[in-house]
Amino acid sequence: MVWRLINGFVFIVPIIVSFITTLTTTKLWIIRAREIGFVGKDMNKYGDNKVAEAGGVWVMIGASFGLLTLVAMETYIEKGYEHLNELFALTTLLLLSGFIGFLDDTLGWKKGIKPQYRVLATIPISIPLVVIKAGYSKMNLPLIGTVDFGILYPLVLIPIGVMGASNAFNMIAGYNGLETLQSILLSMFTAIYAISKNQEFIFDSAMIMLSAALAFLIYNKYPAKVFPGNSFTYGFGAFYAALVIIGDFQKFGLMLFTLYFIELILFIRGLLNGVYKENFGLPQPDGSLKPPYSKCYSITHIAIKFLMKIKGRATEKEVVLLIAALQVIIGLTTFIIIDWI
Repeated sequence: MVWRLINGFVFIVPIIVSFITTLTTTKLWIIRAREIGFVGKDMNKYGDNKVAEAGGVWVMIGASFGLLTLVAMETYIEKGYEHLNELFALTTLLLLSGFIGFLDDTLGWKKGIKPQYRVLATIPISIPLVVIKAGYSKMNLPLIGTVDFGILYPLVLIPIGVMGASNAFNMIAGYNGLETLQSILLSMFTAIYAISKNQEFIFDSAMIMLSAALAFLIYNKYPAKVFPGNSFTYGFGAFYAALVIIGDFQKFGLMLFTLYFIELILFIRGLLNGVYKENFGLPQPDGSLKPPYSKCYSITHIAIKFLMKIKGRATEKEVVLLIAALQVIIGLTTFIIIDWI
C-alpha cells in the first residue's frame, strides 16, 4: 500500500509542477509582453485586436521543469531509473526547440527569415536524440518487412523525423486554441497507447506535456490572451516525434498524424496553384469567418466551408472544435486498426 502511494506521488508531482510552472509564467509573460509591445494582431478577429506573442516558450519550460522533477523523484525516492538518458534528452530537446522557435517568433519569418531557412533551423533540435542513439534501428516496413538501417537511423532518419514533425505541426495553426488543443489530444492518445504497451516512461512524459498544454489553454483558448508561436509548434512537434522514436511505435505515430499529411497535400496543392496559403479566415463584423480563397488549401479552409454549408456561417471557435473532433476520430480509428495493418 505504501509503495503504491509512493509511486502515485512520483507520478503526480511532476505533472503538477509542469502545470503550475506553465500557468504562472504564461500569466506573467502576458503582462510583460503587453508592457513592451510584443503583441500581434489576432487575424481571425474583426478589427485591431492585439494579443501577446510567443507564449509557447513557457509551455516548453514548464514541461522541462516537469521532466526534471520526474528525474529528481526517481533519483531520490526510487533510487535509480533506467530512462535518465532519455529524460535528459527530452528536456534538452524541449529547451532547444523552445529557444529556436522563440528566435523565429522574435525575428519574424515574414520580416526576413525565408521559409526554407526556418525548416533547416529545426534540424539541430534532433541533436539530443542523436547523441543518445535514441530508438531502434530496425523498422518493419509495409511490403518490405524488417529493415535494419544501422547507423543511418540515428544520423539521418531521426533528424528527418524530428524536422518533419516540428514543421508539420506548425502547419495547422493560426486559430485561438487550435495548436494547444491538438497537442493535448496527441499527448492524450500517445499516453493511452504507451500505457497499453507498458511503456511507463512514455506515458509519464506525455502526461507532463499534456498538463503544461492544459495550463496554457487557459490563456490561449478563444478569445486568446496569448499566442503560442513557433516556440510551441516546433517544440511540441519535436517532442511528439521524440516520444514516437523512443517508444518505437512509428506506425502509430504516423497514423495519429494523419491530419498533418492531409495538410501537406493541401499545401502542395496551393503551391501548384501559385498560392502560398495562409490558414486564417476572413473575419466578418458579426464575428463569423469566410473562406480566404475560392479553393481549399488547408484543413482550416475545409472546416470553414463545411460549417458554412451545414450552418450557414462559421466561427473561429467552431473551426477549432471541428478540427479537434476530426483528430479524435483519427485517434480512435488508429487504436482500432493499428494491429490490423
